[in-house]
Amino acid sequence: MLPSTVPAATVLEGSTRRDFPMDFVPDLAATLGPLGVGRGDPVQRLTPDGWWRASRTPEGPGTIHLRVVSLRRGGGYPAPARPDLPTGTRAVLEARAWGPGGGWLLERAPGMAGALDDVSSFDPSPHPVVMAAARLRPSLRMTRTPRVLERLVPTIFGQKVTGLEAKRSWVGLVRLAGEPAPGPAGSAGMLLPPDPAWLAALADHEFHLLGVERRRARVVRTVAADADRLQNALQESPAALAARLSAIPGIGPWTVAEVVSVVAGDADAVSVGDFHLPNLVAWNLAGEPRGTDERMLELLAPWPGHRGRVVRLLEATGVAAPRYGPRLRPRSIRWH
Repeated sequence: MLPSTVPAATVLEGSTRRDFPMDFVPDLAATLGPLGVGRGDPVQRLTPDGWWRASRTPEGPGTIHLRVVSLRRGGGYPAPARPDLPTGTRAVLEARAWGPGGGWLLERAPGMAGALDDVSSFDPSPHPVVMAAARLRPSLRMTRTPRVLERLVPTIFGQKVTGLEAKRSWVGLVRLAGEPAPGPAGSAGMLLPPDPAWLAALADHEFHLLGVERRRARVVRTVAADADRLQNALQESPAALAARLSAIPGIGPWTVAEVVSVVAGDADAVSVGDFHLPNLVAWNLAGEPRGTDERMLELLAPWPGHRGRVVRLLEATGVAAPRYGPRLRPRSIRWH
C-alpha cells in the first residue's frame, strides 16, 4: 500500500477495515484534494492505491486509508462473490484505519469520500462550461472532514500570502510538532497534525521561523485554545460553525468559506476575497479576464445552494484567466 519503505507484510498489521457500498464511483483525488496543501503535506498523501490521512480524533490519534473499487467492467469484486451488496451499488469504498482513533475515522469514511453530498438538486445546464465540467468530473463531491482545526490552521496560514508560503509554513509546523502517524504511514514519514494544546502554547518566535507573522500566529493560538467549542459548533450546524468562526478576530469571510466548505461539506460556500477565484469565474462564465467578488457572485447566482460546487468544478476543469504583469512573489520574514 502506501510506503515502498515498509514491508508489505506489515502494512495491514494492526488495522481495522470496513467496506461501504456506494451508488457512485468516488473520485478521491478531486473530492479530497482541497483538504490538503498539495504534494508534500505530511498529514495527507494520495498514492496509486488510495488516499491516506492522519488525524487527531476525540478517541486519540488515527490514520485512515481509503480505496475505491469499481464494480463496473470487472474493476473489482465479481458479482457472484459479493451477493451482500445492495442493488444499485456501483463501487465499494474500502476504509482501513490504525490507532486509537481509527474506529472514529472509519465511521466518517463515507462522508470523507463525498457520500453525504446531495447532488440531486444540482443542475449544470445554465451554462455550457459548467455542463462540460460536470461531465468531466461526474464524481466530484463535497467532502466532510470532521476535524475543524486541521483545516482551519493551514487556512489561516494562507491568509494574504501565496500558496507556496502557506504550504511551507504548514509543513514546517507539522514537522516541528514531529509526531508520527499511527500504522505504516508513520514509518513512511507521515505525521499527525499538531495537538491543539501544543499549538496554543507555541511562542511568537517559533511562528516567526515558520514564516508566520505575529498577527496570524495570534489567530492560530486563539483557535487552538477554542478548538473544542469550534468542534461543538460543527456538530450543531454548518451555520453555527460559520458564526463561531466569524466572531474570532482575524477570521473573515474567505477563511470561513474555505473551512466550512470542507469540514461541513457546504456546497454553497464561496471564498469571497480570494485573489484568483473572481478571475477564474469571470473568465470561464463570461469571457472576462478580470472579475470582482461582486461579479463572481452575480455569475454564480444561477446555482443557488451549489455556488461553491460550481467553483470547485471550474477549479478542476476550467481554463485559468489570462495573467497580466508579474506574479506575486513569495516573501520571507524568517530573519526580519
